[in-house]
Amino acid sequence: MKKCSKRIILGSGSPRRRELLAGLDVDFTVDTANTFEESIPDGARPEDVPLLMSEGKSHGFHRPLEDDELLITADTVVIVDSRVLGKPHGREQAIEMLRELSGREHEVVSAVTFRSTAKELSVKDTTKVFVSPLSDEEIAYYVDTYRPFDKAGGYGIQEWLGFAAIGRIEGSFYNVMGFPVHRVWELLRQFD
Repeated sequence: MKKCSKRIILGSGSPRRRELLAGLDVDFTVDTANTFEESIPDGARPEDVPLLMSEGKSHGFHRPLEDDELLITADTVVIVDSRVLGKPHGREQAIEMLRELSGREHEVVSAVTFRSTAKELSVKDTTKVFVSPLSDEEIAYYVDTYRPFDKAGGYGIQEWLGFAAIGRIEGSFYNVMGFPVHRVWELLRQFD
């Protein structure tokens, strides 16, 4: 199998993204130094937010890329009722988000941007997630035990909540974890 000839830099501090990229058997380093200020532009469509953030993170990388480097950046959001749920800012917001997701369907949208000195490509992936009804006690248990404050929508599908309350998804499981590895592989094959 042909490997990417570029030195790959993952511009994300997410342990899940590191784990998933490593699952593709590629060598990479992590460099999260960035000047990009994450904020949603007025009038942005919810489904476009991850792409705007991923591209912004790419262009906010702290230094120019060298000719043999490939930078990978990503962003993930949860969308419910045409609203973007990012990462919760503490316990109460995480509980509020999970109450909102309880017993309903939502979308998880991730975007990934690949940039070298020669070209830039981005992809988006969407997964529908169906969450069973959750009691306040279950929500509090999950938030207090797993502290999902670094996860869009306030949950991780690979944790207790995913086992206990997500009976069905339509699309990529790994996309819900924040990194659509099948799309990442497609892009990797376009850089040599």
